Amino acid sequence: MLNPYRSHTCGDLRISNTKETVRLSGWAHRKRDHGQLLFIDLRDHYGLTQCVIDVDNSFFKLAEEVKLESVITIVGRVVQRMPDTVNHQMPTGEIEVVIDELIIQSKADLLPLQVNSNAEFPEETRLKYRFLDLRREKMHENIILRSKVISRLRQKMIDQGFLEFQTPILTASSPEGARDYLVPSRLHPGKFYALPQAPQQFKQLLMVAGFDKYFQIAPCFRDEDARADRSPGEFYQLDFEMSFVTQEDVFTAIEPVLHDVFVEFGKGKTATPLPFPRIPYAEAMMKYGSDKPDLRNPLIITDVTDVFRGSDFGLFANAIEHGSIVRAIPAPKTAENARSFFDKMNEWAREQGAGGLGYIVMAPEGPKGPIAKHLDEERLKKLRFITGVQEGDSVFFACDKPKVAEKLAGLARTRLGEELNLIDKNAFNFCFIVDFPMYEYDEDKGKIEFSHNPFCMPQGGLEALETKDPLDIIAYQYDIVCNGLELCSGGIRNHLPEIMIKAFTLAGYSQEQVEQKFSGMLNAFRYGAPPHGGAAPGIDRIVMLLADEPNLREVVAFPMTQRAEDLLVGAPAEATPEQLKELHIRHVLPPTKTESKP
Repeated sequence: MLNPYRSHTCGDLRISNTKETVRLSGWAHRKRDHGQLLFIDLRDHYGLTQCVIDVDNSFFKLAEEVKLESVITIVGRVVQRMPDTVNHQMPTGEIEVVIDELIIQSKADLLPLQVNSNAEFPEETRLKYRFLDLRREKMHENIILRSKVISRLRQKMIDQGFLEFQTPILTASSPEGARDYLVPSRLHPGKFYALPQAPQQFKQLLMVAGFDKYFQIAPCFRDEDARADRSPGEFYQLDFEMSFVTQEDVFTAIEPVLHDVFVEFGKGKTATPLPFPRIPYAEAMMKYGSDKPDLRNPLIITDVTDVFRGSDFGLFANAIEHGSIVRAIPAPKTAENARSFFDKMNEWAREQGAGGLGYIVMAPEGPKGPIAKHLDEERLKKLRFITGVQEGDSVFFACDKPKVAEKLAGLARTRLGEELNLIDKNAFNFCFIVDFPMYEYDEDKGKIEFSHNPFCMPQGGLEALETKDPLDIIAYQYDIVCNGLELCSGGIRNHLPEIMIKAFTLAGYSQEQVEQKFSGMLNAFRYGAPPHGGAAPGIDRIVMLLADEPNLREVVAFPMTQRAEDLLVGAPAEATPEQLKELHIRHVLPPTKTESKP
C-alpha cells in the first residue's frame, strides 16, 4: 500500500526524478505570489523542495489560503528548473514540483516567532514555543548534531570494550558540590530520594562488581544557577569507569574518542594531536591564571614578584611585604597603541573589582608608563628576561594576594587575547589539567573542604593524609579542558576504606557520618575492590563547542530558563492538596515582602 503522505522526502528529489509524479508532505516554509504562479517552499526534516501551482489549477485558491507553517500534502510532477532559476544553495535546487493536487493536513495559527528567519526573539518566546524554535534551520541542525555526536561517542566506547549500563535515578544525596533535587517518598513519610548529581557511587560499585569497563550517556541533576556553559536542572555526560588502571590509562582511553569526534564534526577545524598536553594545576594557575586555560591564546603569564620586591615602586613593594604577588601579562606589539588602549584595560580591571592594571610600554626610545620610571635598568632587564617582552611590546601587571592576582591575570590574559585577535578561531585545543589539590579552605565556612570529587585517591595514600598539611595534599584528579571550557572532571578513585574514612575526616566528617552516608560503597570496598578510575565529559558542552554556540540552550532540545522554569509544559508547578497529603508534606512558603516588614 502506498504511503498516503509521501513518496519522497523534501530532500530527496534530483534531476534524475524529472517527469516522475511524486507525493510530498511537510510544512509551508515560505510562499511567493507571482500573480499567475504561486510558489511554496515545502519543508520537512530532510530538506526543502520548491513547489509551484498555476492560477488555472483548481487547487490554486486553496494554495493561496495556506498559511506559513501549516502542514500540507501535495501531489505533482518533477520538472527541471530553467538555468537562470537554479538554486545552487539547495540540494533540490535544480528541480521543482508542479502541483496537481493539494491537501491541507493541519492549519497554523498566527506565528509567535518566524521559523523561516534568523531574527532574534526573546528567550521566553523561544522556550514557550520551543516546538517552533526547533523547526528553525540552525536549531534543527544543532539537535541533529547532538544526536550524531552521542551516537558516535557511544560507538567509540563500545569499540574499546566498554559496556553500557543504566544506574538509578532515585538515589541518596551525595556530596558532589551542588544542591540536590529531592523527591519525597510516599511509602516512607518524611524521607526523600535525591536525583543523582552524577552516577559516581554506582559506577564505582559496578567496578567492585567486576564489570571492568562501564559507560553510559548519563543524566545528571543539580539544583544550581544557570550559566552559559551550565544548564539549570539537568545535563548529560559521557560517564565512564575502568578497573585496574592508572591515570594514564584513563587518558589513553578517552583522548582518541574526543579527538576523533571533534575532527569528524568540527567542520574543518583542527584538533590537538594525541597525546593531549598534561598540565599540572599549579602550572596552569601560574601560566594561564586559570585551571581552564584556553590554549588557543599564546599569551603566557609570569611571576615578577622579585622584580618589584624592594623596588622604588612603593605600591607594589609594600603590597609584596604584606603577602601579595605580582603577575605579568604580555601584550605583544602594542607599544604604538594609543593611550586609550591602556586606559580601557585599566577601566576593565576596575570593573572586575581590582584597583587597576599597571603597565610598562617597551617603546623604541625606552620603557614608558607610570611604573617604568620606578625601576632601575637591572630590574627592567630582569623583567624582560622573565616575561620575554621585547621592544614594541607592552606588559601589564596584577598585584594582589595570590588567589586574587592569579584570577585577575587570567582574566586579563583572556581579555588581551581577544582584544589583540590572538585566539585561533579554527582550532580545538585540548589539555588535561592534573595534580589538583585535594582540599581547599572555604573562607566563608571557615573550614577545609574537598576541592573536587571527594572519592578520588590522594597521591601518597594514607601516609599523605596523616603527615601532610591538608592544603598541600595533591589528588589523582584531573580535568579535560578545550578552548577554555572544562569538558569534564575525573580521577583515580579511593578504593580503600581506611583511606576513604581518613579523607572525609579531614573534610570535617565523623567516621560515623561516613559509615552512614556511604555505607553501600564502604561495605563493597571491604569485600575486595579493584583500583579504578574514570571521568565524565559533558555532552552538552561538547556539542556547544562543535556547533560554535555561546550557550548550552542552543544545543538542548527542551532547556529551562535561567530561573529553572520550563515555560513549554509549565514546570515547576504547584502540587494539589491531595498529592501533598499522599506525600505527608506541608507547605512552608517564604514570607512575602509585605509580610517580612517589621
